[in-house]
Amino acid sequence: MNVKIDTKEKFSVITPVEPEIAANMTEELRHILEQQQNSVPAHLVLNMQHVQNLDSTAADMIAGLQQKFYEHNLSFVVCELQEPVEKMLDERELLEVMNSTPTESEAWDIVQMEEIERELLGDDDMEE
Repeated sequence: MNVKIDTKEKFSVITPVEPEIAANMTEELRHILEQQQNSVPAHLVLNMQHVQNLDSTAADMIAGLQQKFYEHNLSFVVCELQEPVEKMLDERELLEVMNSTPTESEAWDIVQMEEIERELLGDDDMEE
């Protein structure tokens, strides 16, 4: 599976350059995304601008992995969903549980806001 990885100061952007993410590509994509969780920076933006078709297995994996990131206080934002993919995610009721934005720039903003929120909440925990 071809992906482009762009590392920023606080997060990385992973952009699959495939028009379709089929079921047989799910494990490879999972591996790529899980590796990010153990790298620096660990926060992730998944840019789906090239993906026109997403297998339901891959969709379930992305939604589940996104939740695991948040359980570990890490951001994971999906952006630039194409209409057929967004429709499928909505029909599977995954869109409502996923953190997604229309643009990559908005995804960056979310990651940075969540980082500030974690820092503030961390400071509150220290004061108690």
